[in-house]
Amino acid sequence: MNGTSTMMDFLEEPLPGVGTYEDFNTIDWVREKSRDRDRHREITSRSKESTWALIHSVSDAFSGWLLMLLIGLLAGSLAGLIDISAHWMTDLKEGVCLAGFWFNHEHCCWKSNTTFTDRDKCPEWKSWSQLILGHGEGAFAYILNYFMYVIWALLFSLLAVLLVKGFAPYACGSGIPEIKTILSGFIIRGYLGKWTLIIKTITLVLAVSSGLSLGKEGPLVHVACCCGNILCHLFTKYRKNEAKRREVLSAAAAAGVSVAFGAPIGGVLFSLEEVSYYFPLKTLWRSFFAALVAAFTLRSINPFGNSRLVLFYVEFHMPWHLLELVPFILLGIFGGLWGAFFIRSNIAWCRRRKTTKLGKYPVLEVFVVTAITAVLAFPNEYTRMSTSELISELFNDCGILDSSKLCEYVNDFNSTKGDDLPDRAAGPGVYTAMWQLALALIMKVFITIFTFGMKVPSGLFIPSMAVGAIAGRLLGVAMEQLAYYHHDWAIFSGWCSQGADCITPGLYAMVGAAACLGGVTRMTVSLVVIMFELTGGLEYIVPLMAAAMTSKWVADAIGREGIYDAHIRLNGYPFLEAKEEFSHKTLAMDVMRPRRNDPPLTVITQDSMTVEDVETIINETTYSGYPVVVSRESQRLVGFVLRRDLIISIENARKKQDGIVSTSIIYFTDHSPPLPPSSPSMLKLRSILDLSPFTVTDQTPMEIVVDIFRKLGLRQCLVTHNGKLLGIITKKDVLKHIAQLANQDPDSILFS
Repeated sequence: MNGTSTMMDFLEEPLPGVGTYEDFNTIDWVREKSRDRDRHREITSRSKESTWALIHSVSDAFSGWLLMLLIGLLAGSLAGLIDISAHWMTDLKEGVCLAGFWFNHEHCCWKSNTTFTDRDKCPEWKSWSQLILGHGEGAFAYILNYFMYVIWALLFSLLAVLLVKGFAPYACGSGIPEIKTILSGFIIRGYLGKWTLIIKTITLVLAVSSGLSLGKEGPLVHVACCCGNILCHLFTKYRKNEAKRREVLSAAAAAGVSVAFGAPIGGVLFSLEEVSYYFPLKTLWRSFFAALVAAFTLRSINPFGNSRLVLFYVEFHMPWHLLELVPFILLGIFGGLWGAFFIRSNIAWCRRRKTTKLGKYPVLEVFVVTAITAVLAFPNEYTRMSTSELISELFNDCGILDSSKLCEYVNDFNSTKGDDLPDRAAGPGVYTAMWQLALALIMKVFITIFTFGMKVPSGLFIPSMAVGAIAGRLLGVAMEQLAYYHHDWAIFSGWCSQGADCITPGLYAMVGAAACLGGVTRMTVSLVVIMFELTGGLEYIVPLMAAAMTSKWVADAIGREGIYDAHIRLNGYPFLEAKEEFSHKTLAMDVMRPRRNDPPLTVITQDSMTVEDVETIINETTYSGYPVVVSRESQRLVGFVLRRDLIISIENARKKQDGIVSTSIIYFTDHSPPLPPSSPSMLKLRSILDLSPFTVTDQTPMEIVVDIFRKLGLRQCLVTHNGKLLGIITKKDVLKHIAQLANQDPDSILFS
C-alpha cells in the first residue's frame, strides 16, 4: 500500500486541546496574540460578505465592553454583600439587635429616640451580658462579654479555615501575588474558578468579622478577578485565548480596587502600576469603564448607609503649612522602616511555615492566632473595634459634637468660629486614648506578621494603614499640643497664633496610613490617588506624595522587594519582574542548556522519525517542547513543537486516521518524504509546528535576552551558532540565572 496515497494532513481541522496549556505552565504570548490577529482578520474579511457576518463582527467588537459591564456589576454587588455582612457579623461579637437580629449596631439605633451623645446606647441594642444577665454593669458582665467576644471570634475564624481547607485551598491569603503571576502569563488552574469565588466571598466575611489583623481589600481584587475569569467563558474570544483573557483580568483587578476603596481612578492606576504585565491602551479604557461600573454598583447598594463607598471618608477644612512637611517626611521614614521590617519578618515566618511541621496544622495555627488576637484585643477599645472603624476614627477631624475620647479636649467655646475649633489643650480622655493607641500600635505591628499568610483570606492594606494611622495620629496630637503650649516658638510663630486651628491630627493619620501602605507594597502613584479619592482631600496631595516617596526610598534602601514580589519569590513562581534592571555581562551561551558536560539537546527531525521514536522522546523527557531540525547531522533549525500538541495529535491520529502505527513516519514538511511503497501511512503534523520560533546567537548579551523575555512574554528562546541549533533558554533558566547572580537559591524557582 502506498504511504502517500493513504496519507492525509491530519489536523487540517483544529483539534480540541491543541494550542492549550498544562497547569503550572507559562503561556506563549506571541502565539496567543498572533492567533487573535488571525481571528480578527478572518472576521473583518467575512464582514463584507453578508449582513449576518457584519452583525457578528460588530458583536465581536462590542463583546469586550459588555464583559466589562458584567464584571463591574458582579464585583460591585459582591463587594456590597461582603461589606454589609462583615459589618453585621463584627457587631455580633458584642451584642444583638432586638428589633431584628439582622441589623448591625448602627442600623439598629437609627430608629431609636436617644440623644446624639447616647447614640451608641439605644435600648434596642443589647450586649450579650444584658441579654443573658439582664444588666451590663459589673465585673461578671464584663467577663461574660469578654468570653462571648472570644468565642464568636474563634467560631468565625475556624469556620473560615475549615471551608478554605475543605473546598477551595486557593481561597486563602491575599491573592495579589498569584494574580500578578497569572497576569504575567502563568497558569494556575482553579485559582480563579467558581469554587474559589464562592468560598473566598464567604470566608472573607468570616475572617474580617473574627477580628483578626487583616483586611478585605486585597482579597476583593482576587474576588473581582474570579468574576472576570468566570464571565470570560461566556465569550468565545476570551475563552479560547489566554492573552485576551489576561487583558480582562487586568481590568477586573482595577474593578476590585475600585470597590475596595471607592477609588475608580486609583484602581486603574493600581492595576497598571502594581499587578499588570501587559497593559495596552485599550485595556486602560476598559479598566476605567469596569472600575466606574463597579463603583457605581457599590454606591447604589450603599452598604454603609452614608452615601459613601468606604467607611473612612473624611473631609478636612484647614490647609497645611510648609513646615509640616518635616513631620510628614518623618512619617514617611517610619512607614519605610516598618514596611521593610514587616516584609522581612513575615517572609521569615512564612518560610518557617513552609519548611517545618507548622504548615501541616493550618487549623491549629488559625485557632491560636485568633485566640491571642481576641484575648489581647478586647480590653482595648481601639483594637476591639473593626480595623476599618479604627482608621475612620483616627482620620476624623474633631468637631463640636464628637463624643470620641480622641476629641476630649478642654473646651473654650468663646473662641469657636463656626465648625472650625481652635487648637485646644488635651483633656484626660485624649491622654487615655494616646496610651491605648500606643498599645494598639505595638499589638498591630507584631500580630499582623503572623496573620498575613495564614490559610484564611487576608488582605494587608487595612492593617498597614491602621499601623500608619495610629502612628500619624500620635504624632499629630503631639504636634498639636506643642503648637498650643509653645505657639511663640520660632517654628510656629509665623503661622500659628494663639486660638487658631493650625494642626489637624487626622491629616497626620492619613499621611501615616499612606506611608505605611507604601512601605509594605512599594506603590507610589496609585497609592496617592487612592488616598485622595478615599478622603476627598485634593489639597493634601503634596503631603501624601512626600510621605509615599520617602517611605519607598527608605524601604528600597533596606530591601528592594515589596511584599507581593517577596511572596512570589517565596512560592517559586516564574515571575520576571519588569521593574528590575539586569546589569550583568553574561552571554546567552552561559545560560543555555545543554551545558558543556550535559547530554546533547533533545531534538525531533523534520521527516525521518517514527511515531514510536517521538513517543519514546516524550516518555523519557519532561520538556514542554522540542526543536525540530532538518537532520541530526546538520542541526539546521526548522521550527519548534510543543509537547502537549504532539501528545494530543498522535493520540487523535491513532484513533481517527487509518494505518497509523508505531512505525509510521512523522513529518513536518509541506511534502511527504519519498518512501518504499510497502511502508505504513505517514502522519503530517506541520500545522502544529511553530515555524517562527525566537532565536538568538550564542554571543547575544543576556541583558538583551532578558529584555526579549520580558517584553514579548516568551516561554523559550532557541540559541544558534553560524545558523546551527546549539541550545535552548527557557523562562525558568533566565529566572535561575538572575537568582544565582543575586546570590539567591536558584532551585527556589519551582515552575517553568
